[in-house]
Amino acid sequence: MVKSVTALLSAALISATAYGWWTFGGIDDNTVTTDVIEVAPDAPLEPLDGAVDILLVGIDSRTDAFGNPLPKEVLQLLNGGRADGERNTDTMILVHIPSDGSRAIAFSFPRDSWVDIGPGFGKHKLNSAFVYAYNDTRKTLAAQGEDDPEVLEAKATVAGRKNLIAAIERLIGRSLAIDRYAEVNLASFYEVTKAIGGVEVCLKEAVDEPKSGANFSAGRQTISGAAALSFVRQRYDLPNGDLDRIVRQQVFLGALADKVLSADMLTDPSRARDLVSAVQKSVVLSSNWNLSRFAAQMQRLSSGNIEFRTIPNQGDAKIGGADVIKVDPEEVRDFVADLTGGADSSAAGKTTTSAPATATTTGDSGDITVEVRNGSTTRGLATTVLDALAGDGFLRGEVGDAAVQAGSIIRYAKGERTKAEAVAGSLSGAFAFEEDRTLPRGHVRVVLGTTYQPSSRLAGEPMLRLRPPDEPTDTTGASPDATSTPATTAPPEKIEAGSVTCVN
Repeated sequence: MVKSVTALLSAALISATAYGWWTFGGIDDNTVTTDVIEVAPDAPLEPLDGAVDILLVGIDSRTDAFGNPLPKEVLQLLNGGRADGERNTDTMILVHIPSDGSRAIAFSFPRDSWVDIGPGFGKHKLNSAFVYAYNDTRKTLAAQGEDDPEVLEAKATVAGRKNLIAAIERLIGRSLAIDRYAEVNLASFYEVTKAIGGVEVCLKEAVDEPKSGANFSAGRQTISGAAALSFVRQRYDLPNGDLDRIVRQQVFLGALADKVLSADMLTDPSRARDLVSAVQKSVVLSSNWNLSRFAAQMQRLSSGNIEFRTIPNQGDAKIGGADVIKVDPEEVRDFVADLTGGADSSAAGKTTTSAPATATTTGDSGDITVEVRNGSTTRGLATTVLDALAGDGFLRGEVGDAAVQAGSIIRYAKGERTKAEAVAGSLSGAFAFEEDRTLPRGHVRVVLGTTYQPSSRLAGEPMLRLRPPDEPTDTTGASPDATSTPATTAPPEKIEAGSVTCVN
């Protein structure tokens, strides 16, 4: 089954492939389209004057975008096996891009989420929203006398796509409205990975799982082709099942975006053309979507500004004998609204300053829990800083590594900047301040950059040594900062493109 070929189109669309793509004519030629997004006749299509919300769907199909069967040798190479359940949408990712095109946040929806899939259908797994409407439409049209197989297929497919879009919009509420649709399949995976080559990923432990063909050693490695497909398809023998598979999709997508944005790709016209050709052969897009103009508008987007999240859920459950994942629609709506509510402005919910923080400690430090992440090249710095903050009465949070970065940032919960300033006052040094609506109240997260200069009371602390800038950003015990937090198999809260995160 196809589990995450959506990653391929995601990288192609939400990465700034504009640098290579839009200079080549014909990207909009010969692209398969579908009329699934309602557009008012007088609605301006370009330029974008608001946020763009793209639903990326991976469907289990062994044909290309034009309906042609994949060659046997391709199926064998990809460990494709038999085609079954071809109307199930096993990968669903909603990508939100603010109007300035400078960053993106991608929300993954577990395929087994137990939700309302539409009037007349009731509650089922989210990945069945397409097939229920597809089958119902075919049955209705046949009863009305329609007997042309091509007409039945075309109309039923559009109905399935529209029902899936509606189901996800009901789940996320009114904070976002899907205005672009992109559908990919097994052919997408093969064609795009062939065009760009391998990407780097990292596994916490070695795996050997025959159903997906996943056979990997632990640690960092470069994967492509059939191996890449196995990496993103695996969900058996993983601690968190499908949720871990989703994280695999996210880290692969982040690595893919980084690869597409690399200098090698952007300065190689031949490879850029190969990528365009791959997308044209294997992707179905909603009508009225001018890719060349869209790509040009996305030129500010970089891999470091792409973030991946999974919608909140209440874990596994049995409903009617089926294995499902329970979700609370209200919780999902709040989650999506909190993460995108400020994203349509250039400030994006942040207030920053590059001047040294001069705040003195205010309030009760014992009410503030501090997490510290090491984004510098100095090993052990996060632990040293947290020890000092604990000595000042702050509550200990987790420590760990972050992607190497220059500046230092203090993130704080909504409306709690004074707590961040209290922490900054205790540390001294230059910090940017960012509101982070995902942080619980009373929590502050310090991310230390390479330019961070410890105060005099920290400068003499032992155990500091350099960490290579390209070291994996994991929390599995690979560095002194990571070992103070017990290893966990829980899926990470978010994945950020531009770094290599070790996963289950």
